[in-house]
Amino acid sequence: MEKLKEKFKRKLAENNYKLTKQREIILDTILERENWHFTAEDLFAAARKKDRDIGMATIYRTLELMQNLDIVHVLDFNDDSRKYEIYLEEAHHHHLICKGCGKLIEFSDQDIDYFESELEEKYDFEITEHKLRFYGYCNECKENN
Repeated sequence: MEKLKEKFKRKLAENNYKLTKQREIILDTILERENWHFTAEDLFAAARKKDRDIGMATIYRTLELMQNLDIVHVLDFNDDSRKYEIYLEEAHHHHLICKGCGKLIEFSDQDIDYFESELEEKYDFEITEHKLRFYGYCNECKENN
């Protein structure tokens, strides 16, 4: 995780931002998480345990900055809720999202990667990014409905 911390520091410096104490606490709090999908509220609760002066506005501003610097990506859901995740360029993946409980399942698939290459070739188009999400119901929610 030191690699991500260094990446964040470098990107801050390149864009004339400082690594403030609160930004560092927020980044460390994200990196310490077992689950890299989190809400701003989750992050706020965990960061406040380290620094009682961190406010919700600071969390949102820092998450927005991290998005702009490609450190985190936002996952918007159909119900206007959102989660964030650490962005790892070398670990491209997709999501299965349960509409019942909100559970996120990450997956990678070589067929999808192959399909992307086929699209580029067929349409003479360079794809620089894509976001693929499937919505449905996890096994638990299927059984409970």
